Amino acid sequence: MKIALEYSKNIDIDKNTDYAVRGIKKIVNKIGPRKPGSPEEHRAQQWMAKDMKNYCDDVNIEEFTVRRQGFMGFIPFTVACGVASVFVNWFASPIAAVVLCILAFIPLLFEFLMYKEFDDFLFPKHTSHNMIAKKSPKGETKQRFIMIAHSDSQFEWNLNYLIGGLQAKLFVEIPAVVGLVVQTVFAVICIIAGKGAAASTITSAKPFFIALFVISCIFIPFEIAFLFFQSWTKSVPGASDNLSGCYAGMGVVKALSEAGVEFENTELVMICSGSEEAGLRGAKAYVKAHEKELKEIPTCVVAMDTFRDLETMAVYDRDLSGTVQHDYGAKHLVKNAAANCGFDLKFESIYIGGCDAAAFTQKGIKATGFAAMDPAPPRYYHTRLDNIENLRPEAIKAGIEIMVEAACMYDKEGLPQK
Repeated sequence: MKIALEYSKNIDIDKNTDYAVRGIKKIVNKIGPRKPGSPEEHRAQQWMAKDMKNYCDDVNIEEFTVRRQGFMGFIPFTVACGVASVFVNWFASPIAAVVLCILAFIPLLFEFLMYKEFDDFLFPKHTSHNMIAKKSPKGETKQRFIMIAHSDSQFEWNLNYLIGGLQAKLFVEIPAVVGLVVQTVFAVICIIAGKGAAASTITSAKPFFIALFVISCIFIPFEIAFLFFQSWTKSVPGASDNLSGCYAGMGVVKALSEAGVEFENTELVMICSGSEEAGLRGAKAYVKAHEKELKEIPTCVVAMDTFRDLETMAVYDRDLSGTVQHDYGAKHLVKNAAANCGFDLKFESIYIGGCDAAAFTQKGIKATGFAAMDPAPPRYYHTRLDNIENLRPEAIKAGIEIMVEAACMYDKEGLPQK
């Protein structure tokens, strides 16, 4: 039995699915790609804010500073260090080669896997924004339900477009990282066997060291290919990732308002964040600016990220390359709401990458992620194929329906307990 039906039998999911699809098409057609911290990202948020003013009593846009190329800008440095280590190890010093390998791994680990602002200071500043729409309850605000989705779109991942997301992972990304590991091990072995001498000068077991050198060289083309992983200038339409999340959340606010649903003590918040594709920078900026108020009353956050592949729709248990575990109550709230709507959702983990929910969980705020995207990933992921022709309205409809139910369940019952 849907809890939402106890609030109103006039909640129109179909109407608001149409609203979401129209809104996505309007932004893609009239604004286009929205790289992090760009005027296009801001313009899209202004349009979203204009819509939300019809249904919320407090709508504003907050700005923050982002260095959008910092997140992926380490790639040339990491590749150069990895490739150079092979030849430095063979002709000069394995100790210097190990140092190069360590230098290669550091930004890969901190920027790409852990989303730290590690090398951001090396890149130009840009102004990005978060759109925040709040709908106050009838009575005193005693708890808060936040939906967040990002309004920016990623720079195109060239390899995903050319050969497909799964193929790019299997035939370029994984071999490139494995190659760096192999090159590090090769250098360490040379240090142990040759006491720091260059690999080419080690006479004992010479064929073995020649073989290690050849194997290390085999991985170099994969590392060089990684240089072309992402475009540095061209961003993508981002229709599904993540205008679908933005408009699904906005559709929830609109559907509840039009049905006359007013929560007694729950503040309903919709955030369209900026620069998520630059390392969750918008969500991080929001949490930093509002951490005190977020912790003053019970707050639940659901990051809505891509509603396209209905077959793999899931709730995120772990996030930020598997380093963050989301709140039990938040993730079970979404799972239970989905069950009330006829969907049996699994708990999944983001083992490479992250979503906006991670920024909240890291600060001790109850949060989870919710999406319908093939984790392979699909070929449209971060490519020009993420366009309006590729939208699946039925997935957006499921997102709206489940989040309407989740909001009503949270207002009535709070979060599930263990």
